[in-house]
Amino acid sequence: MDVSRKTDQRQNGPVDTETPMANMHQRKELEDTEQLRLKKRRKRRIKAAKKIQAWWRGHLVRRTLLVAALRAWMIQGWWRMILLRRAYKQQKLLLRLYVIQEKSAVKLQSCFRMWQCRQYCQLVQNLPEFQTPESNLIFQNNEVLQVPSKAVSKEPEFHIEIVSI
Repeated sequence: MDVSRKTDQRQNGPVDTETPMANMHQRKELEDTEQLRLKKRRKRRIKAAKKIQAWWRGHLVRRTLLVAALRAWMIQGWWRMILLRRAYKQQKLLLRLYVIQEKSAVKLQSCFRMWQCRQYCQLVQNLPEFQTPESNLIFQNNEVLQVPSKAVSKEPEFHIEIVSI
């Protein structure tokens, strides 16, 4: 039998009764290895937690950026619509001004032409009629000017052609 081990007669087996110093040293090593194992485990858990937190923060940032991008896109669409409405209103206003100007020009031309017509009619009515004998209407090549036999009226004839765009 070993000196460090003694058998106890009361129990049915050898009893391990080592020296207290060796037992304490063994217990200390066991505690140190346990603490080292716990530290490693804690480091692994902290590392995993950091990875999870980084993923979650990235997810939150991407989600926030997506929401911000969607809102910016909506605002841009709204602003483009406002600009198109403004352009349409301005185009409509310019078209109205153009139509007013064209109508005014046509009206002015019409008034001027009617004034010219009246002036001509007054001139024709105020002129005395001179009739020359047909013998005086001979040209150098001895041709007689053919006067139409149609009755000439004192009213002027106007032919107006209106062309629309």
